[in-house]
Amino acid sequence: MASISRLPEYSDRWRHSLHWQPDAYQQASFQALYEAILEGNRQLNLTRLTAADDFWEKHVWDSLSGVVPWLGQEPTVQELALAPGHRVIDIGTGAGFPGLPVAIACPTWPITLLDSTRKKIAWLAGVSQDLGLTNVTTITERAETLGHHPDHRQAYDLALVRAVGSVATCAEYALPLLAQGGVAVLYRGQWTVAEQEQLQTVATRLGGHLIQLRPWRTPLSHSVRHCVYLLKDRDTPHTYPRAVGLPAKFPLASPDS
Repeated sequence: MASISRLPEYSDRWRHSLHWQPDAYQQASFQALYEAILEGNRQLNLTRLTAADDFWEKHVWDSLSGVVPWLGQEPTVQELALAPGHRVIDIGTGAGFPGLPVAIACPTWPITLLDSTRKKIAWLAGVSQDLGLTNVTTITERAETLGHHPDHRQAYDLALVRAVGSVATCAEYALPLLAQGGVAVLYRGQWTVAEQEQLQTVATRLGGHLIQLRPWRTPLSHSVRHCVYLLKDRDTPHTYPRAVGLPAKFPLASPDS
């Protein structure tokens, strides 16, 4: 069996880009996660990014870029302040990103990993246990359904949404799950004025508004990334999220929505 590469430490790149770096235990946990993903790929096809540098930049670093306002420092934007003991949900977590790296970096945060694929969620539950991530729970469900469940609707303080659809779709998944004062983080690549205008309209319909847009260049490949922050400031109308499949098929603010 071929030996598994070691994830790079890149201490200077962590500090210069995110003003944070993992301690030795967290670095070991990232390595264990990497090894678990490589093993899980044999059955579940979790990711194409298996080279150590790619995994570090496009999964670990990228996951943590969205939570920079809370990585060991007080938010510079007051509206980003979270309630004590805040609950976090990773919507459409897939192979566990961004939720698992965030759980490693922020071990006091209770984090729920949400995905509709039962096999992936079962695998994530096992990996979380193997990594000793006692702050992680898992749920197999669609975001449209969970958004109407009384134990989850308006119950979270931070929602992370990465690579699950258009900005309008992501907002419709996230905002119904947030309590008032909660923040949704949408992880995006390129960003356009049209997307921003659409998101502002959609967020208003869902009880929120755009409070910050943070552009990034990834530290190795210098790819363009954006993290978009929405504040939930009013109750979401009970009609949202719409039925399963509609947020993706007919995004809000489109002619058919």
